[in-house]
Amino acid sequence: MELEMAADELKSVLNRLRRAQGQIAGIIRMIEEGRDCEDVITQLAAVSRALDRAGFAIIATGLQHCMADGAQAATGDRDQMRARLEKLFLSLA
Repeated sequence: MELEMAADELKSVLNRLRRAQGQIAGIIRMIEEGRDCEDVITQLAAVSRALDRAGFAIIATGLQHCMADGAQAATGDRDQMRARLEKLFLSLA
């Protein structure tokens, strides 16, 4: 399944990933500075959510393309695509 996203969808995902990248750099600094464990965990949870949202946005876009192409696909192709999408969703669970 190729990643085909509209420019606005791609921009949104990239922005989320860049924010997460900045958060990870901040977490590394916090650990190096010996910051409070609770603060570090709070930031880790935030970056985890940001990554999950980016992943779900990518999967949702893939699902949109699959649904559009689904009318043309053979039953075996649809079943295979469904299994692949399910596996992607579960990988983020």
